[in-house]
Parts: sequence; C-alpha cells; structure tokens
Amino acid sequence: MPLSDHEQRMLEQMERALYAEDPKFATALEGNELRTYTRKRVYQAIAGFLVGIGLLMGGMVAQFIALSVVGFLVMLGCAVVAVTGWRKSPSAGEGQARGGGAGGRQRGQKQRRSMMNRIEQRWQRRRDARDD
Repeated sequence: MPLSDHEQRMLEQMERALYAEDPKFATALEGNELRTYTRKRVYQAIAGFLVGIGLLMGGMVAQFIALSVVGFLVMLGCAVVAVTGWRKSPSAGEGQARGGGAGGRQRGQKQRRSMMNRIEQRWQRRRDARDD
C-alpha cells in the first residue's frame, strides 16, 4: 500500500532531520551493511545448497533414503533462503543515490507523479471528448 502525499512528505522531513542531526548514523542505515549481510547470507545458502546436493547423492549411493530426503530438504531450504535474500537485498545505488537527503527518491517520485498526471489528463480529455 503506497504512502499518501502527506505521509511521504513527513517521511522525507524525518529523513532530512536524521541526516542533519546525525549523518554518521544515517549513512550507517543507508543499506551498505544490509547489502553485505544479505550477500553473505546468499553465499551461505549457496554453500548449504551444495552440501544438500552432497547429502542427496551420498544417500543415493549408500542406498539410505532418509539421508537423501534430508539432503533434498536442505537444498530446498537453502534455495528459498537464497532467493528471498537476493530479492530483499537493496540495489547497489539505492542507498547511495540520496546525497544530502532523499533527493534521488524525490526526483523519481516527481517524474512518476508528472507521468501519472499526464496519463490522468489524457484520460480526462478522452472522457470529456466522448461525453460531448
């Protein structure tokens, strides 16, 4: 659910205030540490997936079904962790594009709003033309 314009302005004001009050803390929250954490977690999940493959193959070679099932479950769990961690990780420029505040986000939203305004205006003109 998207934020309303008022809520978005309040959020931007809070971000600017945070940057003005404690820039070191604000840059720590930008996402660099989060990105390294999620990248590390994805790599661990890939390693776990390979261990799961080993368990699956070992169970098949030893004719021990329970070990194969455990290997498959390890693979499945690690695949889910890797995919969700990959999707949740912030992109490389997401936290750094702000500069002195939320400038990059404001610019993107202004472009999005202006595009939406143009679409709404076109829609309204079409409705008006059809009604006449």
